Formats: sequence, C-alpha cells, structure tokens
Amino acid sequence: QVQLVESGGGLVQPGGSLRLSCATSGIIFSTYTMGWYRQAPAKQRELVAAITSGGRTNYADSVKGRFTISRDNAKNTVYLQMNSLKPDDTAVYYCNAYLVGHYWGQGTRVTVSS
Repeated sequence: QVQLVESGGGLVQPGGSLRLSCATSGIIFSTYTMGWYRQAPAKQRELVAAITSGGRTNYADSVKGRFTISRDNAKNTVYLQMNSLKPDDTAVYYCNAYLVGHYWGQGTRVTVSS
C-alpha cells in the first residue's frame, strides 16, 4: 500500500532551521507531484511548497526565500528545508503526493518558539 512518512519536525527557536523529509513507498515516486502542506491550530490546511515530476517548484508567498523544496527520485523522498523560521510557521506539516488522486502522510509537528 501507499505510505508517506514524514520526519524532521520539532521545536526550534525563531530564526532557526529545520529540514523535513518525507519517505514514500507504494507509488512510482518520480511521476508524482510532491507537496508540503501545513495546518496551524484553528486554521485551514494550506499549501507550503510543491515540486513537479519535472522539478518545477512553487511556494506560498509567506515562505518564499526561506523554504526550499527538493526531491531525490533515487530515494523516493521529498524534502523541505526551512530557514529563518518564524512563530507563524508553527503547524503540523503534511507531505502530499498527487497524480490522479492525493495521498497524505500523517504529519510532523513544527513548533517555532523561544
């Protein structure tokens, strides 16, 4: 079956960095658009960043210049490098795989606080 497993979340101080990883199985990873979404308390889930099978990326305005999405097709893994973190980045971050339908991971919590 399809599995998306996120890791790398945690507690970080404002201005710090984290790298999220999402390891996948059960899909032909190289053919999927991969994305990172986040959901903060009492807010709707929002797209943070996405990368197509061809490597094209797009970012939410709120993270442009601070976050970088990348993929390693040999490892079936997508990454989200998050720099200059702010308290507003606090959320549960979800990995998403999209081709015809969507697959989701279970989420990893990121807390930005001093």
